[in-house]
Amino acid sequence: MNVLSVLSHPREDSLTFAVARSFNEGLVNAGHNPEVLDLYRENFDPRLFQADEPDWNDPNKQYSVAVEHEMNRLRRNDAISIIFPVWWYNLPAITKGWIDRVWNHGFAYGGGRKMEQNKILWIALAGESESSFKKRKYDKLLEHHLNIGIAGYCGIADSEVKIIYNTFGEGIHEDGIDSAHVFYQNILQQAYDLGKEF
Repeated sequence: MNVLSVLSHPREDSLTFAVARSFNEGLVNAGHNPEVLDLYRENFDPRLFQADEPDWNDPNKQYSVAVEHEMNRLRRNDAISIIFPVWWYNLPAITKGWIDRVWNHGFAYGGGRKMEQNKILWIALAGESESSFKKRKYDKLLEHHLNIGIAGYCGIADSEVKIIYNTFGEGIHEDGIDSAHVFYQNILQQAYDLGKEF
């Protein structure tokens, strides 16, 4: 299966990048073919322009060149993974902007249209502990927004949110560097397994 792996983080030495690499390695070892879209390194502009969203009532509308490029990228992939840090309990602006500009009326929804992909996996990296995150139901907030408000609205039936918690490693340094190493290796193994089982 061809899988579009969308990555958003400003720093290449981030845990988000490491998770993406492990996930994509798992995809490859499972026989899938990942195509990586690194929104920052490709300088994707998250702002929605008038040319990106032509007249809704025109069935022959043409989108901007940048949007058509991304639509074609989606067309050649069977499934999607979106790997991102949780900022303000939501997607980073650049990731949301990619969805705003590309998952457009007449392409992803509207007039009987829906996304061609039938599977999406959202891998969210949260700095908070699982108990803290769930205490305020931020996990449910993300799941509802991503699975129903975005994927479901665009006809993607198989949508799942996987949250990797405590990415700041709170409490792990008390036992020394070895336990920190083990902690982060476990996160990368979790990401690899998600790719292998995709």
